[in-house]
Amino acid sequence: MNYIDNIAFAILLIIGIGFFVKNSKKIVRNIKLGKNIDRSDLPKERFKNMLKIAFGQSKMVKRPIAGILHIIVYAGFIIINIEVLEIIIDGLFGTHRIFSVLGSFYSFLIGSFEILAFLVLASVIIFWIRRMVLQIPRFWNKEMKGWPKNDALNILYFEMVLMSLFLLMNATDNHFQNLNVGNPISQYIAILFQDSSIILVNIIERTSWWLHIVGIFIFLNYLYYSKHLHILLAFPNTYFANLKPKGQFTNLEAVTDEVKMMLDPSADPYAATDENAATPDKFGASDVADLNWVQLMNAYTCTECGRCTSVCPANITGKELSPRAIMMKTRDRLEEVGGNIDKNGKFIDDGKQLLNDYIKAEEIWACTSCNACVEECPVNIDPLSIIIDLRRYLVMEQSSAPQGLNMMMTNIENNGAPWQYNQMDRLNWKDE
Repeated sequence: MNYIDNIAFAILLIIGIGFFVKNSKKIVRNIKLGKNIDRSDLPKERFKNMLKIAFGQSKMVKRPIAGILHIIVYAGFIIINIEVLEIIIDGLFGTHRIFSVLGSFYSFLIGSFEILAFLVLASVIIFWIRRMVLQIPRFWNKEMKGWPKNDALNILYFEMVLMSLFLLMNATDNHFQNLNVGNPISQYIAILFQDSSIILVNIIERTSWWLHIVGIFIFLNYLYYSKHLHILLAFPNTYFANLKPKGQFTNLEAVTDEVKMMLDPSADPYAATDENAATPDKFGASDVADLNWVQLMNAYTCTECGRCTSVCPANITGKELSPRAIMMKTRDRLEEVGGNIDKNGKFIDDGKQLLNDYIKAEEIWACTSCNACVEECPVNIDPLSIIIDLRRYLVMEQSSAPQGLNMMMTNIENNGAPWQYNQMDRLNWKDE
């Protein structure tokens, strides 16, 4: 490799990493648009949670076939990309397989990479068959049409091409093949080129090398536009996940203080010491800026796998609600708000909001609050928390709720019970 190649590679490296850093800053900024929430408690338990769920893939294997295949692809992504370090050094300094000086250890590494690459290639093909041939229902919900469907397929094609290029690069590398070590897969591919000229084989090897590293940089920057941000965000998302028991909702301190005053008029209305106890500007949430930053990170972390929707009782019975769609719509609105800020330097009211323009009231009132979606999510995303905050806004800001719920709350206010009769008449049934 001459100096022109080194310079070209350096430019490619700077552009690839620079563009990724720029887009990463946008994601961080968008997440920080959310309200503050303290998730610094129980650090040991949180770290254990992250290791178990994000790193250990413990929730993925609840569905064994998809879980095992995903672990293979996940392990391949983590381990095989160690080889990128060698490619970067070779590209910058004009060396060739700089780590081969490690001898038998290098042989073990590359051998492991090749076996993993083959397994990843096979797993990705099976994923494609499950999605496009078997057409598993959760991949074909109405929210998965258009870009979401194409995005999922693009990633599968990316993986197929990158793994194939890696194996082809090894198979046509004469220096590597002559070592006759660490090539359990590529040695069989190399047979196809044994009658080809050295020049042709070298051209194929160099072309595969360049396409492989360019493909990695393209893949890295494609993540910003893709649901596959979970590759990076699954770790912080599981670390900062809610550790409270499922079904334990958060209370608004300002509302709690009002209730205490109603129950005990002699209580000091200024007794609250929590800084969050001040009356909020808005009860609940109508747009993404009303949600907290963990909820916004949830939206970016969503893998669109559809496990949440597949177990949602409302969705199963034909209701409008899809927990996956809730997260996708939240992310879409957040991206729209971020684009507004990029264009104007600050957010300029666009006359839209998350509630009604993206998520309909019909969707959030269909939710039974059962937490099935939260339990099922492989990276601890909490669609229910967003639904509850949207409901709070409708009830507390707009006095808007389904007729049945309004009747129930009126009965509780007037009769002290959900039923539409006086408290004195509750035991009349025993006289019948």
